Amino acid sequence: MFYEIDKNDHGLRYNPLKACVIPRPIGWITSISATGVVNLAPFSFFNILSYDPPFVMFSAGTHERDGGPKDTVANVEATREFVYNMATWAQREAMNQTASIVEHGVDELRAAGLEACPSRLVRPPRVAGSPVHFECRLHEVVTLPGRTPAAKHSLVIGRVVAVHIDDAALTPDGRIDVVKLRPIARLGYKEYTSVDSVFEMEKSTPEDRRG
Repeated sequence: MFYEIDKNDHGLRYNPLKACVIPRPIGWITSISATGVVNLAPFSFFNILSYDPPFVMFSAGTHERDGGPKDTVANVEATREFVYNMATWAQREAMNQTASIVEHGVDELRAAGLEACPSRLVRPPRVAGSPVHFECRLHEVVTLPGRTPAAKHSLVIGRVVAVHIDDAALTPDGRIDVVKLRPIARLGYKEYTSVDSVFEMEKSTPEDRRG
């Protein structure tokens, strides 16, 4: 099949676009407002962008209630800090609960029955029980225009300034045990997945390609 985005003429019952780029890591982002209110929200448009120094990004649409920026974006623009928390199978229900709260000014971390733990270099707290956290400072916010006001997105790019990894998440040889952690990721539609198997591949060399 073929369709043009501007025409949206795919003819399918559900838009297939987001199901074509999968899995997408979940950026479970904690932020704090200028007045000290904690916010916690998951974003499926999330990824790491570079390594030295590391930058991460998440993209957020407009607020469902009033069409303004989501609390996370407003908080990061005001305080210039946020924390990425790895969402895993063990906390999937709490993650989903934080996605459903749309009222302004609600402490989603507390509302979901989660415990906060302090960060070292930034003000937003970390989610206790999450095995990996990145403390981040804002680098830039880029506006991605939408065809309608509701379709506009804010692309938030942050520089990672500190990393927390639970010692229990490490193997004896010092690698992160991904299968043990079972991080969850977004697929298309309302579907998710979790990492429960891995495989390794070495990059081929020119000699390998020549046979």
